[in-house]
Amino acid sequence: MSSFPSSFFQALTEALGADAVQTGQAIAPRHHSDWSGAPPVQPLALVRPRSTAEVAAVLRLAHAQGVPVVPQGGLTGLAGAAVPHAQGIALSLERMNAIESVDAAAATLTVQAGATLQAVQEAAGAQGLLFGVDLGARGSCQIGGNLSTNAGGNGVLQFGMMREQCLGLEVVLADGTVLPMLRPMLKNNTGYDLKQLFIGAEGTLGVITRAVLRLHPAPAAKVTALVALADFEAALTLLGRLQQRFAGSVAAFELMWRDFVEASLKWQSLREPFDQPHAFVALVDVAGSDEAGLRAALEELLGEAMEAGLAQDAVIAQSQAQAGTLWKIREATAELPTHMHPPINFDVSLPLADIGRFAAQCRATFDARWPGHTAVFFGHVGDGNLHLSVDGATVDHDEAGVERIVYDKVAQFQGSVSAEHGIGTHKKPYLGASRTQEELAAMRAIKAALDPKGLMNPGKVLG
Repeated sequence: MSSFPSSFFQALTEALGADAVQTGQAIAPRHHSDWSGAPPVQPLALVRPRSTAEVAAVLRLAHAQGVPVVPQGGLTGLAGAAVPHAQGIALSLERMNAIESVDAAAATLTVQAGATLQAVQEAAGAQGLLFGVDLGARGSCQIGGNLSTNAGGNGVLQFGMMREQCLGLEVVLADGTVLPMLRPMLKNNTGYDLKQLFIGAEGTLGVITRAVLRLHPAPAAKVTALVALADFEAALTLLGRLQQRFAGSVAAFELMWRDFVEASLKWQSLREPFDQPHAFVALVDVAGSDEAGLRAALEELLGEAMEAGLAQDAVIAQSQAQAGTLWKIREATAELPTHMHPPINFDVSLPLADIGRFAAQCRATFDARWPGHTAVFFGHVGDGNLHLSVDGATVDHDEAGVERIVYDKVAQFQGSVSAEHGIGTHKKPYLGASRTQEELAAMRAIKAALDPKGLMNPGKVLG
């Protein structure tokens, strides 16, 4: 069964119960990999604890025997961070899925790490509150994974990433030590903010078991518009005007290049939203307290933008159904695996003013090397996050060549190789494009201090 003594697995079973420890063919294939497309790996065991105490027991045993541990959440990650270790155990948090409490007066929610993002959203909504992060995998991804990857999504422009939504954490270190940092205060200036070490660490420093999350008042109204633009500079100017007119209430600004819009319409059999095609299309959500007033104000702003030649056309959704139809254009990302063979995906972050030039240079370089290639550009441009996907079949399946081009340009523009998907194994070779050697040395020092045996998610992020 393994190179470890049977006493190790016996001790796991005694600590958690026989139903919590699976080996061999009993381990469901979905626990062999994640959504990254990384080759599947069968771990020595899958362990499914029910409590923080059981997580601590597992890590104490693994630490004593030198067994690698890979934490797993909803397995929706795109960078390979949850792919198990062949000589280690996969630690699934799926049984620790309780919404423990919602404090409506303080606008906080305490939750176990295995709860899904959707469950948190629904629990907040039942109290007239809103959780500030949303993404397409909401029904599958888990809060622990969201925190471990510092997930972003559609609400970042208004509320920030997972890091900004977290007031407190409970974490189990590699040796089983529990850090009880579940303090729900906005102000807590007591030395090092230890919880921040584990947000975005992808399970390489410890296991997040519980969290206290910030909530926000749910807006009474939201209005959606689709705006046609001639160039990227016009998009930035429009974003600035929106943020000035609707301060703190621009909930989304999703920019789509023409190649993405064409692909989305074709793949989903949707109608062209305007009378003629446009180089750029921005999907905008603004939130407020009065729908009629919000719609009138947005209509006025877009009218002014069109008169000034800033916007070329615009449509404002008159119902939630129409808003859903407009959002469907942006949600074509789910179609990428079906229509690209395979898609070579990128999730990068750049200074706002440079995104247009970065995209143009990538496209020109692709064109020169692979004439007739297929690539689509889109993203949460309001927060500097650009996504691009290249059809591998149109670039001779040279994934490494495409990655070198993109990440070399990310380094040139002093951007980030990962905006919201994490590093895992997939982006590890390119981490140096966004981090100096001094920064990497500091990260390794933290890793060595908290996980001296290198057992927590080995091979991920730093190696």
